[in-house]
Amino acid sequence: MSFRKRNIGISSGDNREINQSTAGASTAQQAEALPGVRPSPDDGRPTTSTGSRSLDNLLAGHSGLPLGKILLIGENGTTDFAGALLRYYAAEGVVQEHRVHVVGIGEQWGRTLPGLIGSADSADEKTDRRRDEKMKIAWRYERLGEFGAGSRVPTEPADKSAAPADKQQVFCHAFDLTKRLTHPSLSTLNYIPLAPSRGSPFLPVMQNIRSAISASPPNTVHRIVIPALLNPGTYPPDASQPDYLIQFIHSLRALLSQNTHNITAVITLPLSLYPRSSGLVRWIELLCDGVIELCPFPHSSDAIATSGAATANEEPPQGTLKTHRLPVLHERGGGSDQNIGVDWAFTLSRRKFEIKPFSLPPAEGDNEAQQAVGNSAMPKKADLEF
Repeated sequence: MSFRKRNIGISSGDNREINQSTAGASTAQQAEALPGVRPSPDDGRPTTSTGSRSLDNLLAGHSGLPLGKILLIGENGTTDFAGALLRYYAAEGVVQEHRVHVVGIGEQWGRTLPGLIGSADSADEKTDRRRDEKMKIAWRYERLGEFGAGSRVPTEPADKSAAPADKQQVFCHAFDLTKRLTHPSLSTLNYIPLAPSRGSPFLPVMQNIRSAISASPPNTVHRIVIPALLNPGTYPPDASQPDYLIQFIHSLRALLSQNTHNITAVITLPLSLYPRSSGLVRWIELLCDGVIELCPFPHSSDAIATSGAATANEEPPQGTLKTHRLPVLHERGGGSDQNIGVDWAFTLSRRKFEIKPFSLPPAEGDNEAQQAVGNSAMPKKADLEF
C-alpha cells in the first residue's frame, strides 16, 4: 500500500535536464579550450585529428579520434603504409603543440616526420579549384575557331564577403612526405627507449609515460605513439610473452580511462610476423577501441591496382583497408558501425592518405562494362554547368 499522496509527481525532472545540458555545455567548452580538439559531430565527445582527414571520417562518424581511445593499425606484408599514418598522427600532434610520446624508437624517427603544407581545408580547396579551372579551359578552347567564340577564359567574380574575418583554429593539417617537418615543438618529443630489465620491458615505459603526464599542465593533450609493436629489430624476445604484453596494454588502457579528456594512442602491428589468427593478437584487438587492417596489393596484382581508379585523374589504389572495430560504444552510446565490413581501398600520395570505396575493375572480355566505366568517367556537355 502506498503512502504517497496522489496527483503529486515524484520529481518534475527539470533539475535532471538542467544537469544534462550543463554537462554537455561544459564538455564542449573543455573541447574548445584545448588546442587541436573539438567536439564530435555525432555525440559531442572531445575529438582530435589523426593527421589524415580520410582516416578521421572513417572513425565511426566522429571526424577524428575521440580522446581516451586506442587505435590499432595492423599491416600485412613488408610495406610501411601504417608507419606513414603514424607519422601523420605524430606530425599533427607536433603542429598542434601536443605532447607526443614515442615508444621504442629514437630521435631519427622524429626527423622523418612529413613537412607541413597548411590546413587540410585549404589544400582540398586548391585541388578542387585547379581541377575546375582545367575543365573551364578545356571547355572554352573546345569552341575556339567557331563564329563568336572568344579566347578569354571566363572567371567568376571573387566573393570577398565569403572570406572569414578572423582565422579559425585548424583541426586537421596537410603534410608532404617528401619534406621534413620544422617546428619548435619537435624538441618536446618524448622518446622512450626500451631499457633492458629482468622483468617486463614495458614497466619502465609505463613509468616514463605516467611521470611525463603528471609533470605536464592539466590542459596538455598527449599522444602516445607505438610504432611496429613487437618488431624483433626493436623489442627484446621476451616482449611477446602474454604476461608482459597483455599487462602493458591493460595498463595503457587504464591510463587512458583515467585521463579521457587529454590522451590518445595509436599502435601499429606487423601482421606478417604476428597474424590475427593468433590468440595474442586477438587479445590486443579486444583491448583496443579501434582496429584497422591494411592489405597492400602484391606486385603480381599491379594491373588490378592500376585499373582500379575511377577516372584517369585519380591515383590507383595501393591496397585494401578493413575495419574490424571502431570507437563506437561507451556509456552514453553514440557512433556508427556502418563502416565495419565495407570494402575500402587506400591510396597514399605525398600529401594525403585517402580512403575510398573499393570495387574491382571490369573483366577484360566484358566490353559492355568497360564502356559503362568509360562513359561514367567523362560527363556529357549538357551535364556540365559553370
